[in-house]
Amino acid sequence: MLTAIVLCFILGYVTIVFEHPLKLDKTVPALLMGSLCWALMSLGFHGGSLSIIDTHEHVYSLANGVTHEAEEGFVNALLHHLGKTAEILVFLIGAMTIVEIIDLHRGFEILKNWVKTKNKKRLLWILGALGFILSAIIDNLTATIVLVTLLRKLIQNKTERLWYAALIVIAANAGGAWSPIGDVTTTMLWIGNRVSTFGLIEHLVIPSIVCFAVPFYIASFMTPFKGEIEMKDTGDDNVAQKLLSSRTMLFLGLGGIIFVPIFKTITHLPPYMGMMLSLGVVWLVSEYIHPEEDFTEERKHQYSAHKALSRIEMSSILFFLGILMAVAALETVVVGDVGALRYVAEQLQNAIPNQDVVVIILGFMSAIIDNVPLVAASMGMYSQPIDAKLWHFIAYSAGTGGSMLIIGSAAGVAAMGMERIDFIWYLKKIAWLAFVGFIAGAIVFLILYPFLPNAVGGVPGAH
Repeated sequence: MLTAIVLCFILGYVTIVFEHPLKLDKTVPALLMGSLCWALMSLGFHGGSLSIIDTHEHVYSLANGVTHEAEEGFVNALLHHLGKTAEILVFLIGAMTIVEIIDLHRGFEILKNWVKTKNKKRLLWILGALGFILSAIIDNLTATIVLVTLLRKLIQNKTERLWYAALIVIAANAGGAWSPIGDVTTTMLWIGNRVSTFGLIEHLVIPSIVCFAVPFYIASFMTPFKGEIEMKDTGDDNVAQKLLSSRTMLFLGLGGIIFVPIFKTITHLPPYMGMMLSLGVVWLVSEYIHPEEDFTEERKHQYSAHKALSRIEMSSILFFLGILMAVAALETVVVGDVGALRYVAEQLQNAIPNQDVVVIILGFMSAIIDNVPLVAASMGMYSQPIDAKLWHFIAYSAGTGGSMLIIGSAAGVAAMGMERIDFIWYLKKIAWLAFVGFIAGAIVFLILYPFLPNAVGGVPGAH
C-alpha cells in the first residue's frame, strides 16, 4: 500500500508538471492526488499494513487489532493537517479578495502616473522597482498581473513588451522572497512558524535585492533596452479610468495587507486572523465609499466585495488544498520508524552532506516543479528551529529559482498567459539572466548570514 501511495503522488506530480501539453488544469490532478493518497493510507492503516506518525512523534498502528487510541490518532492527524492547510487557504482568500476590491475601484491605475519616462533603460528600472516592491506587499503573482496590465497600456510594440514582461517576472519573484506575504511559499513557512517576519526580512532582503539588481543591470546594457520607446498616449485613458475611490482603496487595501504581520507580532495570533480583520475593514469601507460623482444604489454591485469574491481564482485555492494534503499524507505515513518525508531527508543528508548544496538544488528544481509542494515537503523533512539558516535559504531558493523557466513560478505562468510568452524564447533570452541573479543572491546570502545578528544555524540534517 505504501508503494501505491508513492506512485499516486508521483503520477499526480508528473501530471501537474505537464499540465500545458496535457491541456489539463493542474487543480484536477492535485485534488485527485490529495484525496487518493489519504484514501490509500486509510485503507492500509485500517487493514493493518500501514502505520502513521503524528507531529508529536507518536506512531499509531492497527496491526495488533483495533484500538480506540490508534483510530483517534489517525483522525487527529488528518484534522491537524487539514487545519494547517486551511490556515494558508483562508489567508490567501483574504489577500486575494482585498486585491480584487482594489482592482474593482481601479486603484492600480494610480501606478500609471508613476511611469512618465520614454527612456527604455529608465523604464526598465522603474517597472523592476515597482515589481520588486509591489510583490513584497501584494504577492508576486498579483504584482506581475498588475504590471503586465500596465505595460499593455504603455507599450504598443509586442516584441518590446515581451522583454519587459519577462524581466518583471524576475523582479517580482525576487521581491516576493523576502516578504512573509510576498509568495505562497514564504507565507507557508511564516504560518508554519519556520520563519519570523523580521527574521525573513533581515536575512533575505539584501540577497533578494542582488537577485533582482544583477539581471537588471546586465539587461540595461542589452539592445532591447537602448534608446527611447514609443509609448501609448494614456492621457485620455487616465481620465476615463479615474474614480473618486481609487486612491483611497489602493492605500487602504495595501495598508491592510501590510498590517497583517504587525497584527501577528502584537497579538501572537495566526496570520489568517489578521487577514480576516484587514478584509473586514476594507470590505466595510467599500460598502459606503462613493466611487463616482453620481453614484446610485444600482451601480453599487459593480464595486462590491461580493463581485470581488466572484473574481477570485478558486481553482488556485483548490490546487493548494490538494497538493498540501497530498504532501501531508507523505509526511504522515511511516517508513521504517519515521515519516516518509523525514526518511527522504535522512537519505538526502547521507548522499549530500552539504545542506546548502541541497537547497540550491531545490532552487533549480523549483524552476521545473511547482515550488509549493517542494517547500511543503521540506517543512515535513526538517525540524530546525524558527529562523534557522535552512528555512531562510529555502525561502530564497524556492522563491527566486522559479524565474529560470517561464513555467517555474506563478508569476511566470501569469505573464506567459497574458503576453503569450514562448517557452523556448524565454529559455534562450531570459533564463541565463535569472540564473545569474539566483546564483549571485545565493552567494551573497551564504557570505552575509554568519555576520547577521540572531543567526540560527540549527543542526544540519533531518529530524
